[in-house]
Amino acid sequence: MNLKIYSYRMSQPCRAVVIFCDANGIDFEEVSVDLAKRENHLPEYRAINPLGQVPAIYDGRFKLFESRAILRYLACVFPAVADHWYPSDLCKRAKIDSVLDWHHSNLRRGPVTFCLNTVLGPIVGRAMNPQAAAKAEKLLISSLSKIESVWLIENEKFLLGNSQPSIADLSLVCEIMDLGILDDKDRSRILSPFKKVLKWIENTRIATSPHFEEAHNILFKAK
Repeated sequence: MNLKIYSYRMSQPCRAVVIFCDANGIDFEEVSVDLAKRENHLPEYRAINPLGQVPAIYDGRFKLFESRAILRYLACVFPAVADHWYPSDLCKRAKIDSVLDWHHSNLRRGPVTFCLNTVLGPIVGRAMNPQAAAKAEKLLISSLSKIESVWLIENEKFLLGNSQPSIADLSLVCEIMDLGILDDKDRSRILSPFKKVLKWIENTRIATSPHFEEAHNILFKAK
């Protein structure tokens, strides 16, 4: 299988897909789609994903977009992927899906909107909106609180009381890592009250190292 991943590493879902593949020894060709240069609107990319979003994949048989669908597909189609990423047990799998569905309507809208309206706006040519930033921060704090009180079960390293990471851990942690571009004071103000979240982020980093650090280098450089 000749897997191509169409990616822009400032994108949180792209980083999750790339880290997952690297951590599981999945060979792929990464095709950069620079959103800052609007390459996602070029006809040749729209032929891959008509919605013009990243990531997308082409595995020689068909094209697929939406990061959660991609992660689920890759976890199922590559036999070498460990079962803990997306378990064959349907009850465990459904619980992971519930976290991913919650993520899309909650945490997903927090970090990216906050960062765009604080530090990233000028970089990508957008005016900053303090009201939008305040609203996003409120959603972000609420989401972190839910992760800490609902999804992280005491004395286990990962979401849902698991001892090993799933695609849900990777998706959510990559989202939160966007806060790494903030100045240290703002990042600490937002994250420091959530000790379990901070430990979980570190556990996920360790479980996928060195691929986690490699994928996030772009954020460190941006900062």
